[in-house]
Amino acid sequence: MFVDKAVISIRSGKGGDGCVSFRREPFVPDGGPDGGDGGKGGDVIFLADSNLRTLMDFRYERKYEAENGEDGRKKKQFGKKGKDIIIKVPVGTVVIDQASGTVMKDLKKAGDSFVAAKGGKGGKGNVNFKTPVRQAPNFAEAGGFAKERKVVLELKLLADVGLVGFPNVGKSTLLSVATSANPKIANYHFTTITPNLGVVKVHDTDFVMADIPGLIEGAHLGAGLGLDFLKHIERTRLLVHLVDVSGSEGRDPIEDFEKINGELASYGAGLEKKPQLVAANKMDLATEEQYQAFADYVSGKGYRIFPLSAPIHQGVQELLNAVAAELAALPAETEEVYELFDFEREDDPEEYRRIEASREGDVYVLKGKQLEKIFNSTNFNDFGSLRYLYKYVEKRGAIDQLKALGLQEGDTVRIVDYEFEYIEE
Repeated sequence: MFVDKAVISIRSGKGGDGCVSFRREPFVPDGGPDGGDGGKGGDVIFLADSNLRTLMDFRYERKYEAENGEDGRKKKQFGKKGKDIIIKVPVGTVVIDQASGTVMKDLKKAGDSFVAAKGGKGGKGNVNFKTPVRQAPNFAEAGGFAKERKVVLELKLLADVGLVGFPNVGKSTLLSVATSANPKIANYHFTTITPNLGVVKVHDTDFVMADIPGLIEGAHLGAGLGLDFLKHIERTRLLVHLVDVSGSEGRDPIEDFEKINGELASYGAGLEKKPQLVAANKMDLATEEQYQAFADYVSGKGYRIFPLSAPIHQGVQELLNAVAAELAALPAETEEVYELFDFEREDDPEEYRRIEASREGDVYVLKGKQLEKIFNSTNFNDFGSLRYLYKYVEKRGAIDQLKALGLQEGDTVRIVDYEFEYIEE
């Protein structure tokens, strides 16, 4: 089975918490704080691997997590960094953030990689909070949050030439004759249910040719295998349109030609504008009148036509020579335009520090990423640590927000899962 789309969940590693520790060694007066920093959480990294062909593995494993960073330890020992997780995908995979629908990365070349979810930063140990005034800080910083999201993986074949046409017109046969590929060939519709690739060598050049599974009328609406595979034509530079000129399937070659081009145009993405050569296949079964009528029609539309009979290699080399010449004359490929995922906004410090105030019945609620991190770092048995939390809330304007919502002395304020009574200073 060919799998070209998958949805998976990824989660980076949480940063390790900083350590609260004090030196307690004999004969060492005023040892002071010695709590070390936590380790950074592992990243989630995607890597394009040329040895992979499908997204099959992602049907069975759908959740990928990097390792959390270790907590800091006494004697100023740093916690160990969490291991990154590297997710290998086939070349040509587009990674999309499911929530926003924006593209995170298009992995077009073998070895392309990117960090899809950064691990949380390690929290600072209490040794970092020592000041001339605060000699014995009894609190440390919590590790940074892990990032968790769902991503959509879409595989689009990377080929120079795409073979298109109705089922059973000879696309697989032409690919097998022109390359060293061994596609499944049989005399029934939809023999090819997975795209096949092969490398064609013509004189001193070569190019990649893809046999796209047969299209039928209504393919752009999802009929047959159409929608699953029309997307693979998007990245080809040139199309070779095979038509059974003999009408051996009981169809009219001209109608077949127009229906396939109609499907390409209806799908969109500029498929109908791609350069196209027409191959009149099964010439050994066609009459001269059949070929001439079809050739006149296609030539009148401005297309170059090549008669061939792929199984006996008749006309194949002439077609391949023309394909190579056409590719050489085409302009350089242009980059596909995507709406890109905004990694900078995700790491925006101001958004990270923002505190949102709301009211739920008689309880006033404060929420914010940085607020939650500081809350998790707070030692509620230490006045200095509690004071640090309050000053942060006040400095960010959260107290004013709550008062605007009606906060008065004696009311209940909730941060994360902790509720306390508000007292005016």
